[in-house]
Amino acid sequence: MTDTLPQTMTCIEITEPGGPDVLQPGQRPLPAAADGEVLIQVAAAGVNRPDVIQRQGSYPPPPGASDIPGLEIAGTVVALGPETEGIKLQDKVCALVTGGGYAEYCTAPARQCLPLPQGFDAIQAAALPETLFTVWSNVFDRGRLQPGELFLVHGGSSGIGTAAIQMASRLGAHVMTTAGTADKCRVCGELGAERAVNYHDEDFVEAAKAFSESHSKAGIDVILDMVGGDYIPRNIKTLAPEGRLLNIAFLQGPKVEVNFLAVMMKRLTLTGSTLRQRPVEFKAAIADALRDKVWPLLEAGEIKPVIDTTFPLAEAAQAHRLMESSAHIGKIMLTL
Repeated sequence: MTDTLPQTMTCIEITEPGGPDVLQPGQRPLPAAADGEVLIQVAAAGVNRPDVIQRQGSYPPPPGASDIPGLEIAGTVVALGPETEGIKLQDKVCALVTGGGYAEYCTAPARQCLPLPQGFDAIQAAALPETLFTVWSNVFDRGRLQPGELFLVHGGSSGIGTAAIQMASRLGAHVMTTAGTADKCRVCGELGAERAVNYHDEDFVEAAKAFSESHSKAGIDVILDMVGGDYIPRNIKTLAPEGRLLNIAFLQGPKVEVNFLAVMMKRLTLTGSTLRQRPVEFKAAIADALRDKVWPLLEAGEIKPVIDTTFPLAEAAQAHRLMESSAHIGKIMLTL
């Protein structure tokens, strides 16, 4: 760490579990980069649903992680920890972090940093890590989505959804999605979804049956679900033989009654994951895959982050209110 860096920084603290107003500006000592880490002067940070759940008191950071919210950032490398390789001072990077993103400075493992895609500014780049790491890990690693298969993502207008639609469609899958308004469905179609279902007006199970038949298939091959609740048995009904259901969140709750006969008869795979607690080595492998498979698509303009609204860091509470309203399409960002 150089002498030119300050001793303290402004950040957003969770003063107590509760609503958006518990997010308050505070002062903290500047974090120090440990072995294999870098210190990043943050230019922008993404706001994600896990930040909201942490603020409410239901998603504590893993041991050793910062209690400051924020899981993805972009900015400039200003200090290197011991034994840090493959990155240098003044590099412009975006990074997946386990916490600490709502701050002027944040540490990140060097292996979880990626260069800003050519032509991207810091706000666009900061919108990438949490969504792209999550989609790649679940849809392509765990879900093994292949070109020509049918893919359904619920919540297609969310940050995860808009990324999943683009990644799956550009990599050769046929994409269907659900969203809550006609405008959100329209945007999903523009991003690459062949079928966008307004779940207030249509039953996605029946829509998926027709979508599958239009592709001469017996159901959906891979489903990415952030809803849970009664969507789980409906997803099982929707899946094709050998289909894979991936749960990454439970907005309607994780508990539901399920008849597993269909799971047995159709040889289904039901799985789920969280990313925040996984080790650096696991996340580094995802970063390598993204650099190889997805960064060229970003730089070619075939995939782009969908950014709804940006707020200055001091207005993090307002950003969380927008997140909880579900009125946004795509990402909500904080800028410094």
